[in-house]
Amino acid sequence: MGTLLESYAAGHWFRADDEGEPLLDAATGEEVARISARGLDYSAMVGWAREVGGPAVRALTFHQRAKLLKTLALHLADHKPELYDLSTCTGATVKDTWVDVDGGIGTLFSYASKGVRELPNDTIAFDGGLEPLGKAGTFVGQHVYTSRPGVNVQINAFNFPVWGMLEKLAPAFLAGLPTIVKPASQTAYLTERTVRLIITSGILPPGALQLVSGSAGSLLDELGVHDSVAFTGSAHTAGVLRRHPNVLDNGVRLGVEADSLNCSVLGPDVRAEDPEFDLFVKGVVTEMTVKAGQKCTATRRVIVPAPMAGPVSEAIAARLERITVGDPRDPEVRMGALASLGQREEVRKAVEALRSEAELVFGDPSRPVADRGAFLGPLLLRARPGARQPHDVEPFGPVSTVLTYETMDEAVTLAAQGKGSLVGSVVTHDPQVARHLVLGLAPWHGRILVLDRDDAKESTGHGSPLPTLVHGGPGRAGGGEELGGVRGVFAHLQRTAVQASPDLLTAITGRWTTGAARNHPPQHAFRSSLAELRIGDTISAGPRTVSLYDIEHFAEFTGDRFYAHTDAAAAAKNPLFGGIVAHGYLVVSLAAGLFVDPAPGPVLANFGVDGLRFLTPVKVGDAISVELTVKQITPRNSADYGEVRWDALVSNQNGEAVATYDVLTLVAKEREE
Repeated sequence: MGTLLESYAAGHWFRADDEGEPLLDAATGEEVARISARGLDYSAMVGWAREVGGPAVRALTFHQRAKLLKTLALHLADHKPELYDLSTCTGATVKDTWVDVDGGIGTLFSYASKGVRELPNDTIAFDGGLEPLGKAGTFVGQHVYTSRPGVNVQINAFNFPVWGMLEKLAPAFLAGLPTIVKPASQTAYLTERTVRLIITSGILPPGALQLVSGSAGSLLDELGVHDSVAFTGSAHTAGVLRRHPNVLDNGVRLGVEADSLNCSVLGPDVRAEDPEFDLFVKGVVTEMTVKAGQKCTATRRVIVPAPMAGPVSEAIAARLERITVGDPRDPEVRMGALASLGQREEVRKAVEALRSEAELVFGDPSRPVADRGAFLGPLLLRARPGARQPHDVEPFGPVSTVLTYETMDEAVTLAAQGKGSLVGSVVTHDPQVARHLVLGLAPWHGRILVLDRDDAKESTGHGSPLPTLVHGGPGRAGGGEELGGVRGVFAHLQRTAVQASPDLLTAITGRWTTGAARNHPPQHAFRSSLAELRIGDTISAGPRTVSLYDIEHFAEFTGDRFYAHTDAAAAAKNPLFGGIVAHGYLVVSLAAGLFVDPAPGPVLANFGVDGLRFLTPVKVGDAISVELTVKQITPRNSADYGEVRWDALVSNQNGEAVATYDVLTLVAKEREE
């Protein structure tokens, strides 16, 4: 009898008081482990997450959380061999395992990087810019993101026991939420092993991660207004979750990523001799065979121009003929087993439903591939005109159906009959075809891959969700969104509109707000280290009169001889200027000359300018002044310097704003004596 999997609950490993249900090796049929959660205290788990995990995670800044994610990714990378070995029990080949294990670890790395580069080193983030709410500037608004004092419960499918967990954990953790993981039972032994590696490492704060090995029991009954559930699985189970009283009435947020009837569309411009034809066929076969077709992003519907149905079907069949199906431990095998015998029977039932309106052109669902194990060879069908089953029935395995169209609008209509999908792909080298199909398909898909000879070498493929892009889709696909870079983090945060005076808003957000008080320290702010700088510290400099010589010299030196700067007669006719005006970049350069302290010091470099706007033309004889104010200070945890964002306001002798922008500098944390 296999080892009984344990749950990790309220800081301890919990073992059920029964023998549990057996979990079998997908390829050999041998028992791998047993699973049960009988006796698990779900209330204690949620309480532990709220009272211990949540406060510990929320006490960290976004950057500190990101650093822990990177450390965790490095730790799991060191243990990949043992995860690889256990992954074969799920029926996964080496390449399948890379998608799951390496893909999950890569997602941690990606979010760790984005957390540092795109989020502040703080516990508050901003949505958009400042909103003026009064004429005098004493009442302003700002949308902010803060962490919810809740719990994120993830309920995952069997096909990606590592990636499925880590791709949900990363954005939730960055958002300050503790996570409770409930994996699908069939492959829970791989998730449990991964969680053990995480817990024993001690990298994450106590309570940040818990595990349910077995039934979710009353877990959802314990959730409330600030809690959320991220579900991946069947549309049927998603419907059950949507009807849960806490989802309907008590504010629990439910995100669903469900199975969908994804399609790949061959453009009408593609001929059999074109590179795009081979790319299309190869893509379909890849999606049919990776993870034995057990992917929510796999291509189920192959939509092609009617004259190409024969060549496409023959080419796909020829490639499928070369696919070796068997035990994934055999290095010659290219497609492993389905997750279980029960899953194989579900796929066979779905194929029988499809065959009521489609002909089988490759494979035999009844032919045994091996003496034991949940094996099923790839199956290709070709639908008859007007068939409905391919748009309603999803065989969650190595099965695709060819459908034909006469016009591009008909292709879009066929794709839309899937009622919403996670991903679609368009294979074409014609720009007009690409635009027509993508605009038609976009409302029905969360992601669209446009593939041709130019992007093929770098393309990650139809079925590969990326941490930087949204993973989700409308309608049947669940209507939810995961991943998407920092979008996935913001989805877990609470967005609040804060209305206040500039001074109080500065105090609340930790970022200087236009109209707030400025400090004028005795020493030049460029002489202050990161530790010495304070929000609101200001450099006031000027005036500097702009002469005609300045403008002419800048034009000659840079080569920018635009008529508004060099041709008095033409400039006089310009309705915006009415005469010679200074280059905008000359104004910015002169402003820098006013505020920069030239001597070596804590300011190490200027690495950019954000939001530059030229508001009032600077004419010959105008005198400009500048106010440079410390707007935001972001220490870098892994360096001896940090980032300082300065608010720059350039004005003329009349007090009119000439230019506004943010200056970005790197500043040493301490001054060298």
